[in-house]
Parts: sequence; C-alpha cells; structure tokens
Amino acid sequence: MLKIAMLSTGEEVLHGDIVDTNAAWLGQECFRHGFALCKRSTVGDAKQALVEELTMLAFNCDVVIVNGGLGPTTDDLSAEAAADAASLPLVLFESWVETMRHYFNSRHKTMPQSNIKQAMLPEGAQIIPNPIGTACGFKMKIHDCWFYFTPGVPSEFKRMVEEQIIPDLHVMYPDQAGQECSYFYTFGSSESGLSDRLDKLQLPQGYSLGYRSYLPFIEVKLFGPKGDNERRLKVAKLIFQHIEPYTVSIDQPMLDHLGQLVASKGLRLSIAEQSTKGWLSHWLMSNPEIESRSGHNWILSHDVEADLGESDGLAPVFALAGATRDKCGTELALVTGPLSEEGQFSIALSAPEGEWGQIFRFTRQYSADDQKMLIGTLLSDMLRRYLSGKPVLTQCGGAEEVKALFIPASELV
Repeated sequence: MLKIAMLSTGEEVLHGDIVDTNAAWLGQECFRHGFALCKRSTVGDAKQALVEELTMLAFNCDVVIVNGGLGPTTDDLSAEAAADAASLPLVLFESWVETMRHYFNSRHKTMPQSNIKQAMLPEGAQIIPNPIGTACGFKMKIHDCWFYFTPGVPSEFKRMVEEQIIPDLHVMYPDQAGQECSYFYTFGSSESGLSDRLDKLQLPQGYSLGYRSYLPFIEVKLFGPKGDNERRLKVAKLIFQHIEPYTVSIDQPMLDHLGQLVASKGLRLSIAEQSTKGWLSHWLMSNPEIESRSGHNWILSHDVEADLGESDGLAPVFALAGATRDKCGTELALVTGPLSEEGQFSIALSAPEGEWGQIFRFTRQYSADDQKMLIGTLLSDMLRRYLSGKPVLTQCGGAEEVKALFIPASELV
C-alpha cells in the first residue's frame, strides 16, 4: 500500500494563528485522485524539529508533500532542513534566479537580494516551477522516500499540486487504483446510535465505514474501490435501509437537497422567525433555488406571542404559520416560535393540506448559536419530509418532543 503523508510547517499553523486550509484541501484532492493520505503532521519553524520530522517521515512513507517554509526570510527553513536530512549541501540554482528576476522585471521592480535565498536548494533537487510566485517548489529523495516541497501561499500551492505534483504521482504510480466515498448526511441520531445500526453489517472486502460528527449533522462515509459501481450501489442501499429514518440527503448536503426539492415542486415559501432570530432565513436563502422561490421572511420579537393565544400550547405557532402563509401569498410557511428560559420551543409548517406543529425541550446545554441552528434544522427537516412525501413530524437527539399535532386544512378556520 502506497503511504503518502503531508507535513505543514510554520509557527502560525502550529499555534493556530491561521487555519490550515491547505491541508484540508490536499487531503480531498489526493483522495479524489486515488492517492489518499495516511498521515498529516505539523512542525514549527525550528530547523532541528524540521529535520527530525523529515527523517521520521522518510523512513515511514513513500511520498511526503511538505507545505511552507520556502520564503525569503530567516524563518523559512524547509530547504535547509531538507538538505540536512539528506546530508546534502545547499547550492544556488541560477535558472531560478533568472526566473525570479524576470518576475520582478515584468512588474517594473528590482528583485530584493533576500530573494536569492529562494534559489538555494539541496544539491540534485528537481525544481517544481511556481507560475505565480517567487518560491519555487522542488522534488528530491530523502532515503527511499520522495519529497515534494511547496510554498504555503494557497493559490501557489494549489496550482503546483494540480498542475505538477498530482500528474507526477500518476506517472510514478500508474497502478494506484484509489477509493471512492459515498456520503450519507444524517440528522436526529447520535454517532453511537448510528454505529449500533451499522457495525454488525458484513461489508465486502475493500469496503469500510467512517463517521464525521459536526453539529447538527453526522456524516456516515462509505469507502470502497474506485469503479466498483454495481457493488457500491448494493452496499449503499443496504446502509440506507438501516439508517433511513435519520438520513436527510445522500452525496450532497441537506441544504442542496432541499433546494432541489423546492425547485421540483414549484412551491413558494415564506418564513417567520422568533427563536431562530434570522438564522433559518439566512441559511435557507443561501441556496439559490430556495431563494428564487421565497416570499417574505419576517423576524419577530417574542412579544408577538401575546396576541396569538395560549403560550403553553401550539395555538400561537399555528396562528403565526397561517397568518404568514396568507399574508405572503405562498403555498408554504415555516415558523419558529419563542424559546423559553427552560429551553422549550415550538416549530410549525403550514401547507395546503394543513398545519403541522411540534413543541420540543432541549435535553442538553447548547450555546445560543447552536440552539438557533438546531431549531432551524428541525424545521428544515420538517420541510424536507413534507416535500419528499414522508411523515412530516421530525425528531432530534438533543431535544425531546413535548407535543405534536397535525390540523387538516378542512378543520382550519
């Protein structure tokens, strides 16, 4: 099995001053091309720490992609560390000096003397040209491992990976088959609950499951051989059968799936929010297909409830849902009612067939932002269920249902 690793360098990455978006992007890009990473590590700007990490990776991997540390300043030490790890001298690559001079001349500037450092590379290294910057990448072997050194600037790094490193890996390892991943986006169950449903499945050889938990969703990931489409479809159907009550979308985020459903039904939607305070409208309207079918969206204070009926039942949220749908002239209306100090809240969906409403109470401690997200997702799931022809009433692992009711249109006054 080909072992590929990534090493990110720099104190700003190590200490969290910046988010390592390059690492996340590279993991996805390599997986997509059949070169899944087996390890990612991060080291600061201390040369000895860099040398030690490069040496360790060289003995344990086949390929390492190093990101950062190729600039002109004294804390850019990747080239020096690579030379030390390989017991090679640094030499001046005149061809890259000329490339840099041309880069500055084309911009009517004089190249600073400090940029010469960027052309000092380990002896025998192969230059990886940088078409949009002064930091050239380079490829070299340390022990029996191939290393690709790349600049940290995201635009330069991505160009280098896409145009030069990935194609080079395909040439060096033409038989690398790689894997594909199918995604099941779930809502309403815990990660352990999903695991209990799936762990006993006997998957075919080469297939495995993974989980990614982030509020409010849990992704179930099915990994398998690339191109094995018929078997993959059978396995995916089996997984869906076991987690169907919690699956909100497959191979696309829930919001994208909702957008397709709204567009396919051709229904217009209006929203009135109390507890979510605009979160729901902002999230749903970020999808162009939902935005194009949107009527008015209202954000209301909790005081509105006083004119709508009893505060301990569903009457207020039903009244607001019906009023929102009527006044906005839309086929559908979504409403979030007020949130009490005890963590109780209500949601409702008004449609031509009638009105669905539920009251929940949070069973865990959540931040204010997370509360808005969970309430909005519960109501969005209610909308998804309605548009998909499924039972409309929804559920959530972090909130217990207090009351639920459906009022048919024939009973609405």
